[in-house]
Amino acid sequence: MSNIIIREIIKGDIAVSTSDGDLVHNLITGYLKNHKTVTVDFEGISIMTTAFLNAAIGQLYSNPIYSDDFLNKYLHLKNVAKEDRILFSEVVKRAKEYFRDKDRFEDSTNSVINGD
Repeated sequence: MSNIIIREIIKGDIAVSTSDGDLVHNLITGYLKNHKTVTVDFEGISIMTTAFLNAAIGQLYSNPIYSDDFLNKYLHLKNVAKEDRILFSEVVKRAKEYFRDKDRFEDSTNSVINGD
């Protein structure tokens, strides 16, 4: 099993940027594409945003190979602060909804933004 220690990857304790999330995502997918178990360790992270989590975790749901069963088997999260667990739930829920029907979701969003 391999470990990704977020604090080491982002060089700090604030996980807020999508670019940092992309770094983490790329590391995770490097393991998953080879069907290797990976633990993502959030120890010492003091602030985390959905922007970071969307990039790091939410993007995984864009790949149909990464089903819930697959991710439950190969991806493990560790040391997630109690107050951040809801962020994970929200990100996963939204990612599943978005990638299940991406075109409809984007059409709805564009309609709201453009007033169509």
